[in-house]
Amino acid sequence: MAKLYFYYASMNAGKSTTLLQADFNYRERGMATMLWTAAIDNRSDHPIASRIGLTADASRFTPGTNLWRDVMDRHGQESLACVLIDEAQFLTATQVWQCARLADEGNIPVLCYGLRTDFRGDLFPGSAILLGIADALVELKAVCHCGRKATMNLRVDAAGDAVDEGSQTEIGGNERYVALCRQHFAEQLRMYG
Repeated sequence: MAKLYFYYASMNAGKSTTLLQADFNYRERGMATMLWTAAIDNRSDHPIASRIGLTADASRFTPGTNLWRDVMDRHGQESLACVLIDEAQFLTATQVWQCARLADEGNIPVLCYGLRTDFRGDLFPGSAILLGIADALVELKAVCHCGRKATMNLRVDAAGDAVDEGSQTEIGGNERYVALCRQHFAEQLRMYG
């Protein structure tokens, strides 16, 4: 039976790299995959790009994309061994349930990779549903500057100062976000009062 997986972490934990390695493993064995990523992230010529230089082409989803229909259409053309989704925090609740249906009714494993929380420590809607319904939850590790596990994503401005206001979604890399342990995140945002 196929499963729905959620691989989650803070920024810089290697989520895209891990996704691309999984895709390579399937393809190396002659199995077809389908890669997806959020259309909102258009920083690279390649839809999926890791910090270590690995890239891949992928379909891009918007809030209106019907993943069930689009994946099953492709599955009808060639048997898919796996669906891999980068930036899964941007999936809608409906799309997460479509991923579950792909595993349950389509018998296609779906591997989702994304952030758990935003720059305020709040769950992304897609991540919240994935945490609730995925068959397997896998936390990937990033490291804070103190050496502890980084679980939080601090948004910073051009001067490197912490930002605690703004929209939940703002695309950026190391120039806008710093992966921190909870303690250093809370200290930066003065959450301990």
